[in-house]
Amino acid sequence: MDFYYLPGSAPCRAVQMTAAAVGVELNLKLTDLMKGEHMKPEFLKLNPQHCIPTLVDEDGFVLWESRAIQIYLVEKYCAHDPALAERLYPGDPRRRAVVNQRLFFDVAILYQRFAEYYYPQIFGKKVAGDPDRLRSMEQALEFLNTFLEGERFVAGGDDPTIADFSILASIATFEAAGYDLRRYENIHRWYEQTGNIVPAADKNLAGAKIFGLYFRQK
Repeated sequence: MDFYYLPGSAPCRAVQMTAAAVGVELNLKLTDLMKGEHMKPEFLKLNPQHCIPTLVDEDGFVLWESRAIQIYLVEKYCAHDPALAERLYPGDPRRRAVVNQRLFFDVAILYQRFAEYYYPQIFGKKVAGDPDRLRSMEQALEFLNTFLEGERFVAGGDDPTIADFSILASIATFEAAGYDLRRYENIHRWYEQTGNIVPAADKNLAGAKIFGLYFRQK
């Protein structure tokens, strides 16, 4: 299946980790947003929202938004392995609800506030970060630190779920931006432990380092 992506993108890396976990090979299609490749007519035909990641399955089915893609990959490609599906995206309504909440927290709060604080510094003209946005971003990290109190993984349980993959990609990007995670004990512990056991962890770290290059170019 074709996967339109940028290695520095946290949402793209979350999908890559999920694909590795379910055993799906992605045909990588590098899509350089800086060069406007996402605005080409052929891409707009696939995805009128012109965002990455975008997945095109072998039968031509097209899907974008990383967390939707993560869920799709598990539900479709783990059908032959219910035990794996249960670990990655639990079927119990309450367990699944917590995984969903963490995914929504990542897209709407954690990574969103990261972007609001850092993107103007690296893609805009602002050199210094906005202090109000910094406080908002750190509040999101405090929430995550609380979620992890007494837990091995972000949605609880004994195994990492797709919520861990999504948030791991986001937190790797915080680190690449130079943010010191050690002040959040639970996040730092989880990041160190989970980063060593998830599939395609090397791709996540390599992609985060590419994102970090934006800071060194300023």
